[in-house]
Amino acid sequence: MSLIQAENLTKVYGAGETAITALDHANLSVNAGECVAVMGPSGCGKSTLLHLLGGLDRPTEGSVSIEGKPLAKMSDNAITQLRRRKIGFVFQFFNLIPILSAVENAALPLLLDGASPAKAKHKAKEWLTKVGLGQRLNSRPDQLSAGQQQRVAIARALITEPVLVLADEPTGNLDTKSGNEIAALLKQVAKEWGRTVLMVTHDPRIAAYAERIVLMQDGKIIEDKRNPKDEG
Repeated sequence: MSLIQAENLTKVYGAGETAITALDHANLSVNAGECVAVMGPSGCGKSTLLHLLGGLDRPTEGSVSIEGKPLAKMSDNAITQLRRRKIGFVFQFFNLIPILSAVENAALPLLLDGASPAKAKHKAKEWLTKVGLGQRLNSRPDQLSAGQQQRVAIARALITEPVLVLADEPTGNLDTKSGNEIAALLKQVAKEWGRTVLMVTHDPRIAAYAERIVLMQDGKIIEDKRNPKDEG
């Protein structure tokens, strides 16, 4: 069974003559452990697709299921719990809290879910070490490079042991070297740590790290192909 199943997914903003169709009957199936890149020009519906798959927004039409459970049948509270425990989010601008250290930022999702501070801190240290920041646990965001801040954000996304990581332009605020490192890390998240990764990008260089590339244009999925460069 697919981990994510989207059928005829449609999102329309506004009504009548001013209506804008951001997503137009998109169908997508992603299996557990896959690393998938969603590509396309700005405004093609990539981020809308990601938000609908992550339960951050509700579709106008169509359905999304995660682990066989339709989001449409869940209450807002149940979707909030699903996002907190099953889905990790990584954004372009990191969204770290400036006054907190790396370990405190990474620990936040567990603390919000009721874990003890000791357990949350321990897990945060584990994940920060895995993503290569074992020596910067107590550094605040302003003491870290952009690439290091994104690593903190990835550790924060992984701390709840989610089945799915959704990354929206995760390298869009990084230089070329840091962008490549973050794309490689997200591939590792799928290949070595068994999470499903779906990343939105407009950069073909970043999409090349994924094993599958989904191309979008004008709200539609126009191509879904295996990446011939992927070595498995």
